[in-house]
Amino acid sequence: MTDPAKTDLMDRLAEAARQGQLSRRNFMHHALAAGVAATTATGMWTRTAAAQPRRGGTLRMGMHDGNTSDSHDPGTYLTRQMIHVAHTHRSYLTLIEPDNALGPDVATAWSASADASEWTFELNPNATFHDGRPVTANDVVASLNHHRGEKTTSAAAALLKDVVDIVADGDHTVVVTLAAGNADLPWLMTDYHFTILPANEDGSIDWQSGIGCGPYKLEEMEFGVRAHFSRHDGWHGTGAWFDEIELLILNDPNARLTGLITGDVDAISLIELKTMALLQRNPNIRIDNVPSAAAITMPMHCNKAPFDNVDVRNAMKLAINREEIIEKIAFGAATIGNDFHVAPNMPYWPASIPQRPYDPDQARSLLRKAGAEGLTVNLSTADSVYSGAVDLAVLYAQQAKRAGITVNVVREPNDGYYSDVWLVKPFTLVSWGARPTPDVMFSLAYKADAAWNESFWQNERFNELLLQAKSELDEARRAAMYEEMCQLARDDGGTIIPLFNNFVYARGGGVEHGGQVASSWECDGARWASRWWFSA
Repeated sequence: MTDPAKTDLMDRLAEAARQGQLSRRNFMHHALAAGVAATTATGMWTRTAAAQPRRGGTLRMGMHDGNTSDSHDPGTYLTRQMIHVAHTHRSYLTLIEPDNALGPDVATAWSASADASEWTFELNPNATFHDGRPVTANDVVASLNHHRGEKTTSAAAALLKDVVDIVADGDHTVVVTLAAGNADLPWLMTDYHFTILPANEDGSIDWQSGIGCGPYKLEEMEFGVRAHFSRHDGWHGTGAWFDEIELLILNDPNARLTGLITGDVDAISLIELKTMALLQRNPNIRIDNVPSAAAITMPMHCNKAPFDNVDVRNAMKLAINREEIIEKIAFGAATIGNDFHVAPNMPYWPASIPQRPYDPDQARSLLRKAGAEGLTVNLSTADSVYSGAVDLAVLYAQQAKRAGITVNVVREPNDGYYSDVWLVKPFTLVSWGARPTPDVMFSLAYKADAAWNESFWQNERFNELLLQAKSELDEARRAAMYEEMCQLARDDGGTIIPLFNNFVYARGGGVEHGGQVASSWECDGARWASRWWFSA
């Protein structure tokens, strides 16, 4: 269809159809009258109709990484199971949009003082919990305070360390006061721990009941097995097109893929990358391959020998061939890492820092310097960490042999990996979801007292810069601080970062989305339940 007038007409017809202003019969009538072939017009209508959200049906999601030890306490959220469950039945102050911009959730607007040390959030007056109670400022205060104070056990406590006070100003306004400015605070509120829950009379929150104010109500939950949801008709947001959601924990990649192919599930959260080319030839399956700031990390505990020696740590970093891993394990669906936790699609990515090469000879030299020649270490991993995680560890072990390093790959159970292995064993393979800014990532995993400081790295200069950068409003100075922090993490830190992995997941032919998907987590920033729909 090369006639510009005809193309313009069809574009206008398609837009009218998307907005529900044109029936199929009228669409076909106008298209045929314009000289468009019947098969072409039918195809355009089908694509247009599919792009128009509609209510109905039960979406069955096959989800990886779920544990029986998980909990509804948002301070303990860790696995993909709980991240996706949380985004399905609970809400946050802010959210990440499909185009990766910051958007509203329970908060409709926010503003800061001139030095960014005081933030005011205006709440949506239409937000309600699943039992019908309105969401108020007191609920938000209690929900955020759940992650604060000396008695909190929340893994996200480090993110709110600089918060001095959180107060309600009426029913629909919350004021957050910080010890120093933080320009990223609204972004920080998207962290998956910071769900908004009902306040109890004593100022605590009701997390035990599983209630929330999200798009779907939790009807049943068997941790590590399944969860069932129904639509919350009082939800304050848009979308939530499905009537019900069935989330099935399928840690085994073959079980996930088989379920999708046979139609037992409608979508899966992670595919085996080695099957990607084959699946792309299946007309009934669609692959989403989304570059992200999610990372595969290999933390070495800096407080334990042999990793308490920086020369050993850098030898381990020089002993990995990242290009080969991306080619053979990620099948190209990744961006190369450089041992600092800022991806090229994140703000303040320091492009000037040289890429660390694979250099086994230099690694041997550093081991001699450290008196650690003939080094032998164990590397723990599990299938559920990443598609090809065990193969990645085995390939690294082969690469490290050239540096005289023996890496024994320990295949751990999927269930309980993040509670029993990560942060416990001294050298592990870990999957991190994307964080929106360097401050959020560094505060979670690199700050000296962070609960998730996975390498137990302590660097006084790094922590000094982290504090300064939070309140620095001059973009050039802030960028320079983050660059120095990345250099410190690369040259002194305890974490190998082989790659930033794409999110690669799959949908059955009838599952639609708007074309753009958020890259903060798998499956549209973990918001598939509220953003996707069935085409028929």
